[in-house]
Amino acid sequence: MARRFTILCLAILCAFSLSGGAAYASGTDARPAKPDGSNNRELPSFKKPKHLDAADIYDAPGDIKLLLGTLQGIVNREQPRIYLIESQEEGKMTWLEDINVPYTLHEDYWDVFAAYQGEAKGMIVYDPEVPDTINVATTLAGLKKAVVASPELAAKLSKAPYNLKTLDDLRGKFDNRLEAYTWQYENLWKQTNHQMLVGLDPDTAIRIPSGLPESFVTIAEEKEQIRDASNRDAYQLDLSSLLGKSEVYLRFDDAFTQDGWGPAVHEVTVKADGNVIASFIAGTPEEETYLYDRQNSKFSEGQGGHRFADNGSYFVYEFTPPAGTKNLTAEVDMWNQYKVSAGNIRPLSAEQQEPYGYLRDYAVANKAMVFWLDSNVPEQKALFEKIMSDVEPGTPYLGWFSNDVEGEFSSVEIASRYGVYVLAADWFSNLTVFSGTKPKFKLAKTPPQPALENKIYVTYTFTEGDNFQYNQHRMRVMWDDPARGKVPINWTSSPLLYEGAPAILNYYLNSATENDLLIAGPSGAGYFYPSPWPDASFQQFLRQTEKYLKKTGMTIPYVLNRVDSENVPLSPFKAKAYEEEYNVPGLFISYEDKYGVEIVGDSLPVSTIRGISAVQDGLQVLNEAKANWDGKSPLFVSLGMLAWSMTPSDALALTEQLGADFKVVRADHYFSLIRESYNLPASKK
Repeated sequence: MARRFTILCLAILCAFSLSGGAAYASGTDARPAKPDGSNNRELPSFKKPKHLDAADIYDAPGDIKLLLGTLQGIVNREQPRIYLIESQEEGKMTWLEDINVPYTLHEDYWDVFAAYQGEAKGMIVYDPEVPDTINVATTLAGLKKAVVASPELAAKLSKAPYNLKTLDDLRGKFDNRLEAYTWQYENLWKQTNHQMLVGLDPDTAIRIPSGLPESFVTIAEEKEQIRDASNRDAYQLDLSSLLGKSEVYLRFDDAFTQDGWGPAVHEVTVKADGNVIASFIAGTPEEETYLYDRQNSKFSEGQGGHRFADNGSYFVYEFTPPAGTKNLTAEVDMWNQYKVSAGNIRPLSAEQQEPYGYLRDYAVANKAMVFWLDSNVPEQKALFEKIMSDVEPGTPYLGWFSNDVEGEFSSVEIASRYGVYVLAADWFSNLTVFSGTKPKFKLAKTPPQPALENKIYVTYTFTEGDNFQYNQHRMRVMWDDPARGKVPINWTSSPLLYEGAPAILNYYLNSATENDLLIAGPSGAGYFYPSPWPDASFQQFLRQTEKYLKKTGMTIPYVLNRVDSENVPLSPFKAKAYEEEYNVPGLFISYEDKYGVEIVGDSLPVSTIRGISAVQDGLQVLNEAKANWDGKSPLFVSLGMLAWSMTPSDALALTEQLGADFKVVRADHYFSLIRESYNLPASKK
């Protein structure tokens, strides 16, 4: 689909302030007039919260989370007053206490609902048979000032003491996802706020308790961290002790969850008293017959096809031996870091889905359209592109994409083609509250730069900085690691925390040590791929968002640049735009199995990040670097530490094993040393 991009489109990005009231009446064209000027915002503003009524919904049913999340959006649109405790990864009360706003914690979340239900004009009932109606209902909730309810909750809420009116009932209205979102686009799109797009999975897997399920025992486990398939074999597993109930379950976990190389299973054959009762290869229709719970496992076509589960992921097969079976065995062709357990009591399954509340407060408060389209399905891709073509360049897309990594690569590329950037935020909680907090920090002075020597200069960069929810959850866990500050670390982060969650940005900047440097996550003020982004609007977008990098001190960007899911170098035009509009001292690029420094245009250092997921990876890379180094001039190596599997303690452990030939430095010093080594002018930064 062809699309024209003009600099004017970027120059008129608006400052839409919720504190001034709702600007989008039902039935009107929602394209707001966007005044030009230095007060432009990328994200809407909210009033400062004065007091919060907090409700713990961590263990609540999914439809309750959805109900309260949409109520929160209505209420906080006018003044942030509701705070929902939805996560405990960083500690249930951690951010609530750190934002320094008085609050009342309510033991019963229904008390919070009762206190504020009068601000809702009614409810929208979704269709459990078509989960995507949850998103359509969320869009309607924002437009009609309503809450979203399951049919069961609707029956309860329609009666005393609530007496809520049903404004729309979506049951039976749509047959499938595409039909629901096509209707939404044709009937609701013009009424919604076009300052943003919101992509949310309508539901999610139920939470599975940690540890092995009841009756499960470990029957096989790899004791070494093997990642090269050198232990591939057809393993014989005896399941006879589990006979006596109708089913037997076989579960595969990662034996070493910290490094991302879990079990890989190619083929499974199960025999009852010597007779084959199940036989399949991963990825085939036959496997689906027995795949009880795939959780977050993935399928790969490599090695003839295999299912794998890294880190905290797992998968479970279910088998039904004939009555009276005496001996039950399984032969499994597998490799790498497997941990196999088995049981005979049916466990909970992540195949069971439920709604959730994350980010829906923000969508409802902003009257945004919420959808979930798979860019790898042609019919859905066409609608996805149509929506992208209807917003102006520089529009943010908050949320995420379907179809995992494949969906990420293709969807970000499509969004970039239309000048839309991504803020991964589908698991961000209370964004309407955090958007009302204010920046209150002072940027630290840069510590003295080490003198240039003939050493191997290494810089560590934690990934995932494109990700708002990472800033809220995982990054906080890593930040609280006692080893933080003992070695230089670059923390990729979102410069748009300055508007979206100032309290979170305040915490990181105010508690940073001299060894902590926040840099911009991919690929600047938002996640996008520079190459697909139209040249006509690229410079203006960088110019418009440079202020966020400058205000937050995240003046060094980490860039991801992909075309057709492959990493590609920056074009001279795009590299020059970064150099001139962001005034960068250097760029990190990609996440590869190699490292290197290139001087683009004879003036811009671009350092390829070599990705690692464990200390042993880093040691191997750096030992090889030293073996190939002539020692006659400095060598520069950038390591990208996978944030989901590594911590500051790992960075410290790696550093302590390096010799005198190595020097670990921050990114700003890293690029300054490169410039000195390559006889380039010093950066303006």
